[in-house]
Amino acid sequence: MNLSIFLSGTGSNFKAIAAAIERGELEARIVLVASNKTDAPGLEAARGMGLSTAIFDRSTFPDGASFAAYMLSTLEEHKVDFIALAGYMRKIPSRVINAYRNRIINIHPALLPRFGGKGMYGLSVHRAVLDAGVSESGVTIHCVDEIYDHGEIIAQRKVPVLPEDTPEELAARVLKVEHQFYPEVLQRLANEFHHLQVEG
Repeated sequence: MNLSIFLSGTGSNFKAIAAAIERGELEARIVLVASNKTDAPGLEAARGMGLSTAIFDRSTFPDGASFAAYMLSTLEEHKVDFIALAGYMRKIPSRVINAYRNRIINIHPALLPRFGGKGMYGLSVHRAVLDAGVSESGVTIHCVDEIYDHGEIIAQRKVPVLPEDTPEELAARVLKVEHQFYPEVLQRLANEFHHLQVEG
């Protein structure tokens, strides 16, 4: 399965996915690492691994249509089968979502459908979880559609919320689970993808 990772920051989940591939735990190839930010540390890490990179910066295009066309042509050029968002902070154009329907997934640091939607990322998610007084948080991996954090839920793993947690402590506990869980779910999807290719 040819995989593209989209990131906006350090790309810790990207590094966890790359490490799982290196260990032979995930049967996939990372063929492209893309970011909306030219200075994303995750891009630098990808280049250090010898991986192809791309910048998807909407502000450098005259309109949404030309931006979506560039994104699609870049993905096609690298023969991308599947896209995994790993801290990517921009909405994917609907034309790209349509072309890769059910083949774009995202990881969210809480149990959707609660604690999702626009603006719910980073520490704001963990603050909302703590403010709600719930005893569990977790990780959700879901398909990406046209609405933030809305697509079909593929898998979830729960993480305890401790009475004295700060948002930072909860974030660290959730992130540790993300790094293990994302490659596991991607391997499951890779198996399904391979099965479909064989049948097709």
